[in-house]
Amino acid sequence: MLGRVTTPQNLDERFRDAVSALQPSDRRPAPDEPVRDGSALTGIRARELFDAQLTSRHLDLAARWLRSFNEGFYTIGSSGHEGNAAVAAALRPDDPALLHYRSGGFYCARAQQAGADGDDDARKDPLVEAARDVLRGVVAAATEPIAGGRHKVFGRADLQIIPTTSTIASHLPRAVGLAFGLAFGLARGTQTPWPADALAVASFGDASVNHATATAAFNTAGWYDHVGQRLPLLLVCEDNGYGISVPSPAGWTAETLRARPGLRYFAADGCDLAATYDAAREAADWVREQRRPAVLHLTMVRLMGHAGADAEVAYRPADEIARDLERDPLVGTARLLIEGGFAGVDELITRYDEVGWQVRKVAEEVLNEPKLTSAAEVMAPLAPRRPLRTARVIADAATRAGGPGSAARLQAFGGRLPERGNPLTLAQTINATLTDALLTVPGAILFGEDVAVKGGVYGVTKNLRDRFGADRVFDTLLDETSVLGLGLGAGLAGMLPIPEIQYLAYLHNAEDQLRGEAATMGFFSQGAFRNPMVVRVAGLAYQQSFGGHFHNDNSVAVLRDVPGLVLAVPARAADAAPMLRACLAAAAADGSVCVFLEPIALYHTRDLYEPGDNEWLAPYEGPKEWASGHTPIGRARMYPIGSADNLTIITFGNGVPMSLRVAARLAAEGYGSRVVDLRWLSPLPAADLVREAAATGRVLIVDETRRSGGVGEGILAALVDGGFVGAARRIAAADSFVPLGPAAQQVLIGEDAITQGAYALLAR
Repeated sequence: MLGRVTTPQNLDERFRDAVSALQPSDRRPAPDEPVRDGSALTGIRARELFDAQLTSRHLDLAARWLRSFNEGFYTIGSSGHEGNAAVAAALRPDDPALLHYRSGGFYCARAQQAGADGDDDARKDPLVEAARDVLRGVVAAATEPIAGGRHKVFGRADLQIIPTTSTIASHLPRAVGLAFGLAFGLARGTQTPWPADALAVASFGDASVNHATATAAFNTAGWYDHVGQRLPLLLVCEDNGYGISVPSPAGWTAETLRARPGLRYFAADGCDLAATYDAAREAADWVREQRRPAVLHLTMVRLMGHAGADAEVAYRPADEIARDLERDPLVGTARLLIEGGFAGVDELITRYDEVGWQVRKVAEEVLNEPKLTSAAEVMAPLAPRRPLRTARVIADAATRAGGPGSAARLQAFGGRLPERGNPLTLAQTINATLTDALLTVPGAILFGEDVAVKGGVYGVTKNLRDRFGADRVFDTLLDETSVLGLGLGAGLAGMLPIPEIQYLAYLHNAEDQLRGEAATMGFFSQGAFRNPMVVRVAGLAYQQSFGGHFHNDNSVAVLRDVPGLVLAVPARAADAAPMLRACLAAAAADGSVCVFLEPIALYHTRDLYEPGDNEWLAPYEGPKEWASGHTPIGRARMYPIGSADNLTIITFGNGVPMSLRVAARLAAEGYGSRVVDLRWLSPLPAADLVREAAATGRVLIVDETRRSGGVGEGILAALVDGGFVGAARRIAAADSFVPLGPAAQQVLIGEDAITQGAYALLAR
């Protein structure tokens, strides 16, 4: 039955009518016989997968029933895609998976696998529990096992299903990174959460092949295969021919996927359970044996529109909708079983009703389960701050470096330990700290564009490849999305990635990998999965000999509003080492995602007040001082200049040396200042700011980012929220890109502007 809109009711009725019209077979094959000649799918396995398909279908119907009285909040379903249950069956339950939002059949079949292989309470039906998982997500129940009511996702730690909310394949770069992590762990003997021969699988929709993130993932997987790096990755394209209302041109998806270099192409009719199972087995076996990437292209149909509110008749011809209904994968599996003699008509319709009753019963039960009721509950998984644990990680690293690892450390530094040498620049200090990190954290890897052979554009990673080898310090292809994707996946695989983004302006090509993927992992998995990562970014302005916007970007707004993300900006060598160690320890202890923003113009700065004074250098602290010199995340540094009674200057990055010079001149005139280096732009050291501001009652904010959306706005808000009473003034860069050459001085802050701002406040 087909109305103008395919509703749950007429989809349900059509299934019954179509199955009732099927002709039973006279054959009575054994349950372990194949469902058709040449297929590896047996009758008994097909029956099991039919149950998974039925559960997935009834979950869609239940979600729309819940939505009908405003108790369900997610109606994007898997109807028409239930053939992906066969993909799960072709894999092992310990293969990590990142699932498309229409992979409900896969989720249910994976639960079946785990239930059959595990030792869980035999009284619990794994499909009923899978339905409970999904419906808890639909009603946003706090008891939902992965996201805890924060979103409806497919994910569960014991099923090795990693949650993703991607609708545009933004999880695919992570999937490439996960395959990289599996391969890296096997090659180095590094412990990962999965077996040595596991493969990573990720499903996505056909319209996603056009998105930049998907293109980046396909290209990176192929690039690594081309250079001989084996990645055990199976990409599964679930192709229903539509991206919401926009049709995919006929043949485009197949042509796009088939043409990808380095990706082995497999294809099947995703509405045919046996064909899907056989193709998925062939693809999975090939990936597992060859440890190389492949894509499985499944042609499917989309039933009941994109989501509950989608009236697809407005953009799809009625005959096209009818043709899709004729390919209903549930009817197709029923036909396979009935015509093959593995089941009877009444038997399957009865089973359809039994599963429907079970799912509806679960839907009624989850209605009364608790919801998240406070902001604190909602935000609990966001990058938990455990400073004592972080400090312990640093102390333990110091013990290893100064004890059992002391000989290796001496060798890595070429017999000349940095703490025994002369004071270092910011760049030299970062290099030494990275050396110590790679020594003390076996799973740490450092990678990016030009970081290995060249040693970085500014020499910050010089000699690290020689010290630790090309498997731990390596160059990547020139694509920031892929650089971050490698880090996201490698972090899931148990490593501590330290990717570098060559310039801050280049991050904007890939910022969703931080915002939409990295920062949300803990939030949508309640910490069950982690992608610890410390992203090094060279940025900010004031380069004297190499300029223009793309090498002097001074905007960090896109980073400061990402929930849970840590943003560190070391201004000088004395802070760089403890701050970088704090980021690495937080990543290891809490799974934190940190961005370590390194001011390019200060990399090689040596002097502060006068040429040759070397005041901006600092001695490197050896392991004995790491614990006592620990810099907690979110704590500022205050420099008292003169009496420190008259003015508080709050700044960061390049603003620190400029403000210190201005404060020194003011001190010579009898005005004492407190120069506060924020050090951490997220979380802002709000308590330190309020305390230091209250000490003088006059605050000058020196902000090298732009006036609109800049850091200064956050500082002012923190002062107001903290109850500051006094005078405040802000000096900030213009709302402009940074031009080339001397013209940059017209839009950036300088010492003259800082001085004028200080005098204006001191006159009050």
